[in-house]
Amino acid sequence: MTQSLKHNVRTRVGFGLCVRSWFSTGIRRPIFIPLLLILIPTAGAHVGSPDVFFEGNAGPYHLYVTIRVPQVIPGVAQVEIRSQTNDIHEVRITPTNVTGPGSKFPPVPDRAQPSKEDPQYFTGSLWLMEFGPLQVRIHADGSRGTGELGVPVPAFARRTLPMQKPLGVLLVALMLFLAVGAVSIVAASVREGKLELGAAPAPSTLRRARTVTRFTSVLVLAVIYLGKMWWDSEAAAYNRRINLFKPQEAVATLAAGGRLVLRARAEDPEWSKWVKPEELIPDHNHLMHLFLIKLPDMDRMWHLHPQRTEGGAFVQQLPTVPAGHYQIFADIVDKYAFPWTLVGQLDLPEVLGKPLDGDDSEGSGPPISSGAKNPTVVELRDGVRMVWVRDAAPLRANVPMSFRFRVTDRDGKPVQDLEPYMGMPAHAAFVRSDLSVFAHVHPAGTVSMAALELAQASLPGSVAPEANMHAGMTMSSAPLPAEVSFPYGFPQPGLYRIFVQIKRAGRVGTGVFDAHVE
Repeated sequence: MTQSLKHNVRTRVGFGLCVRSWFSTGIRRPIFIPLLLILIPTAGAHVGSPDVFFEGNAGPYHLYVTIRVPQVIPGVAQVEIRSQTNDIHEVRITPTNVTGPGSKFPPVPDRAQPSKEDPQYFTGSLWLMEFGPLQVRIHADGSRGTGELGVPVPAFARRTLPMQKPLGVLLVALMLFLAVGAVSIVAASVREGKLELGAAPAPSTLRRARTVTRFTSVLVLAVIYLGKMWWDSEAAAYNRRINLFKPQEAVATLAAGGRLVLRARAEDPEWSKWVKPEELIPDHNHLMHLFLIKLPDMDRMWHLHPQRTEGGAFVQQLPTVPAGHYQIFADIVDKYAFPWTLVGQLDLPEVLGKPLDGDDSEGSGPPISSGAKNPTVVELRDGVRMVWVRDAAPLRANVPMSFRFRVTDRDGKPVQDLEPYMGMPAHAAFVRSDLSVFAHVHPAGTVSMAALELAQASLPGSVAPEANMHAGMTMSSAPLPAEVSFPYGFPQPGLYRIFVQIKRAGRVGTGVFDAHVE
């Protein structure tokens, strides 16, 4: 490969990352930080889609859970729980760590409030006091007994909250009042502390009082200055920590033989400290899930699984790929069960690669629409169709939904040969047309399956990580129902492309749909 070709396929890849803290202990008290929070454009395992959507079982009760992650940490998360049945009497919720001692000693739970209009709907709010991989424990008590569920929550900050000017003015005024008061008290004690009632201070006493006043003024100013230095030092240290969550540099290189090499340019010490390639944990039996989407039409998508190599790089033998400009989204999970997404763009020449094998797959569809009526039925192969089962109501942002897709044969009958794809009935990717939103979703929701297993394993009396999971998650090879669903809510209005992947007869099929969100 020539140097110019290597230059054409080299790109900077930013990591869509989120703020984290120390993870070995339990929930902590708030840490008061001089500069509250820095704007983070992308974060967590999903780009631009911070809220958590989950569907699973708390013992005998099937729940749909939505967790609105606060924009700042510490902050208040809003928890919405909908039960499939109306026989739940009480729901209690509490935040805790996914792993470590904090997962074994959760705080006292709060009671979620039932809706007066809907007995199947409960809401509550919880303080999330630290960054990192947390979980919300949900305890349901009803006519069929009790059940418990742990929902992973990647806690991170999303925006800056500067100090309000009136509050800043008030604090400065109070500081000046205290400073002047301290100097005045010291000066008065020297000038009048030993005087008899009604006596005037002697000239020598006045001189000593003026000297002490000047000395105290310098001392108070020094204390204020040193306090500012400490304040700035803490702010700088905090900035250094959260630099990890600003886009980190990486390079993607097309090597000989059509091998795509992804390597993080880990110059940030915080990234190297917390996220070590050799310590990543598998999610669906893979260390990385790479989505390669052809731009600008988003008409081709590859779901690949690069292998980690010595030195921390990930290498993927590419299939046949046409020349063009591509978007990269790559999911990984660190050893603390915190999910991350790598993002970037890449120019590729035409690659004549090997056929897809294993869990690697591809999908294609028409160019993303610009306003035409979106089809709800797409053709797969062998006459099989995928149908988006939805009503005529418009799609709206920030509304939790269940996205249902049915797979039928050429006669319109449900197929009988669906198989698990990487342990799940199906996978889906929701991508906004401007690439500001990316979410890799499963029938269990937006949570990482690796984090979900650890959260379930931390429950009191748990026997197996998968014992409490979504009923659709299976390790069996038996045929699955012909309909799959995904809990999700669009974070903002706009045009989205939805890639839905199922597996049948040993091959993966991908349905491509468009969604206009109001």
